[in-house]
Amino acid sequence: MSDSMDLTTSASAESDTLLTLKKPYQFEDKTYTEFDLSGMERLTAEDMIAAEKLLNRAGMFSPIPEMTVEYVCFIASRVTKLPIELFKGLPPHEAVRLKNKVTGFFYGTD
Repeated sequence: MSDSMDLTTSASAESDTLLTLKKPYQFEDKTYTEFDLSGMERLTAEDMIAAEKLLNRAGMFSPIPEMTVEYVCFIASRVTKLPIELFKGLPPHEAVRLKNKVTGFFYGTD
C-alpha cells in the first residue's frame, strides 16, 4: 500500500514540473513538445538573485520580479540547460503557461 502512495506522490510531483506544450515548438533545428522543469527542486536563492540581476541589467524593475516573463524564462533556461532565447520565443499562451508553472512552484504550499 505504501508503494502506491509513493508512486502517486512521485507522479504528482512530476506533473507539477512538466510543461507539456499544446503544439510542438520548433527552435533552431529541434522540435519540443514538453519541458522538464524538475530542476527547480535544486534552485537556490543564488539562482533567484542571478535572475533579478538579469532583469536589472535589462532595465526592468519589478516589485515582484518572479512574476515577470523574463525572470521565468531565465529560470526555465537555468533548470533545463536550454538557451534562454528558446523560452523567449514561445508563443504568448505557452509563455503564460510556463510562467504559471514556475510561479506555482515558487508559491506552492508544503
